[in-house]
Amino acid sequence: MKKKILIVFGTRPEGIKMSPLVQEFKNFPDKFETKICVTAQHREMLDQVLEIFEIKPDFDLDIMKKNQDLYDVTSKVILKMRKILSEFAPDLVIVHGDTTTTFSTSLASYYQRIDVAHVEAGLRTNKIYSPFPEEINRKLTGSIAKYHFAPTEISKENLLKENVKSENIFITGNTVIDALYLALNKINKNSKLEKNILQFFDENLKNFSFDKDKFILVTGHRRENFGEGFINLCEAIKEIALKYKNFYIIYPVHLNPKVQKPVYEILSSLKNVHLIKPLEYLQFIYLMNKSYLLLTDSGGVQEEAPSLGKPVLLMRDSTERPEALKAGTVKLLGTNKNKIVFEVSKLIDDKIHYEKMAKSHNPYGDGNACKKIVEIISMRNFFNEK
Repeated sequence: MKKKILIVFGTRPEGIKMSPLVQEFKNFPDKFETKICVTAQHREMLDQVLEIFEIKPDFDLDIMKKNQDLYDVTSKVILKMRKILSEFAPDLVIVHGDTTTTFSTSLASYYQRIDVAHVEAGLRTNKIYSPFPEEINRKLTGSIAKYHFAPTEISKENLLKENVKSENIFITGNTVIDALYLALNKINKNSKLEKNILQFFDENLKNFSFDKDKFILVTGHRRENFGEGFINLCEAIKEIALKYKNFYIIYPVHLNPKVQKPVYEILSSLKNVHLIKPLEYLQFIYLMNKSYLLLTDSGGVQEEAPSLGKPVLLMRDSTERPEALKAGTVKLLGTNKNKIVFEVSKLIDDKIHYEKMAKSHNPYGDGNACKKIVEIISMRNFFNEK
């Protein structure tokens, strides 16, 4: 008898990381009845990912509203999941990572005594407000989930410290690497797609050439950096732009007004800084692959960029991905202006230092995480014991 699987996600990063898992489950229609539920915690950005990976959700909660906060998202997901869980009655709900969608779905599943499997489980900073609210979302989801697909050994150790049963933890690598390779393959095999991407950048990056110009790719949008921290980031970027006029800085600016205001006030007048609108996933992957280095406060970029041989400087005070620090693919800087300028300068001026970071081993997997997850679920008796 086929087992009923419900895969739930709501944000663009979740959509990226769960799409290859959706595709892998769809390869086994004789074993699984797989349905997809999106909460649309992000709407437009999520829809772009669904289109790229050709995924049509079976359920769409469509919860996104202007100026919604964490109370809104949490309550809407819990209430709207009630009907879906009751009517579809899955044997297993699969969630991902650290979003409010993930925690709320896990809690709704628990209320109906449905087992939860957590993909990208076990990441921890052990600081409940950093990153906020992601750290506590992970911990709460980890306390509810029965099965834990940990990307690394360190993630597994974190779960063991929280008294999760060893037999319910599986090291798989991270599905974001699967998604990255799928995306690059899609671009490389489709000349029309690559042409469209290049046309977009021709229109949005004036007087810039991928063939002759080097650039630093910047992403920044974390809540914990809003205010003084974010001003520091922008001032550091300004100093770098003035110091290295032969380098471009490309910054897809998040739509949040708390990001837009300091970014445009501090950086918009600089000739070698391109402030552009947020990118679709394939555009971002293309840009990341062409960049010299990445200056970011993102989570997923810490895993993706090293697979492309790109050094990552992380503008955060903590990271739930210590494997990258240990491997040397990522360096943690916080929001100290002088430290950011110093480390970027070192990567530009010291070629040996750059090569060491660029060629360090990526600890997050080989692109087969989704295959491993589905194999594990297929082989093990996940569904009898509550």
